[in-house]
Amino acid sequence: MAIKKPGFMSGFCYTSSMTAKLYIVATPIGNLEDITLRALRTLREADVVLCEDTRVTGKLLHHYEIKADMISYHANSKLAKSDKILDLLREGKELALVSDAGTPTISDPGVQLIDLITTQNLEVEVIPVPGASALITALSVSGFSGNQFTFFGFIPHKKGRKTLFVEMEGNHRISIAYESPHRITKTLESLTELLHDDREVVIGRELTKMFEQVVRGTAMEVKTYFEENPGKVKGEFVLLISGK
Repeated sequence: MAIKKPGFMSGFCYTSSMTAKLYIVATPIGNLEDITLRALRTLREADVVLCEDTRVTGKLLHHYEIKADMISYHANSKLAKSDKILDLLREGKELALVSDAGTPTISDPGVQLIDLITTQNLEVEVIPVPGASALITALSVSGFSGNQFTFFGFIPHKKGRKTLFVEMEGNHRISIAYESPHRITKTLESLTELLHDDREVVIGRELTKMFEQVVRGTAMEVKTYFEENPGKVKGEFVLLISGK
């Protein structure tokens, strides 16, 4: 995808050697082997790697013996940090944007950077380097039929939480959301009250990691499982609900 100034002919993009590039690089959601050869090459060749947490990305780079300059870029980054990154792009640099895990800009602050590039009409090629994504990984093992789903991102902590659950209950498509271990039990309690027994729930926990687990059943059955196994209420959770 090329983001460029108005005036270019539709379907045609002239790319000079000085055109800046921003690679959107997917990284593993757990198992470090789940990274593509293209992603590794991109991280090696990038002038700068933009990451949520330099410590997390640093472990990945160290594992693959990649030496790279890193700049932290996350939801709480100040405007000055964004300006610095935009200046690098104006200089024609090649940057690689990664998140702590999975595909950047999906429920991720990296999307703000692409918005800035667009609104400021910078001549920057935005290039996807696809790979792991928690929501697609969970969907692939859910066993749910149908090719349509709604991704709700991270479930709100407070405001809008009940409204979201009601929307999931009425959704005719597969519903997918991320939830934290601190709230997963309350989420299942809410779904138990809303969903009929013909609606199946799947929880993907710690996907691709050492303690990976997939739990299936009605909302009540899944809730009961985690109540009886409190030691399992930890890690990263992906919630899926079959369509109505």
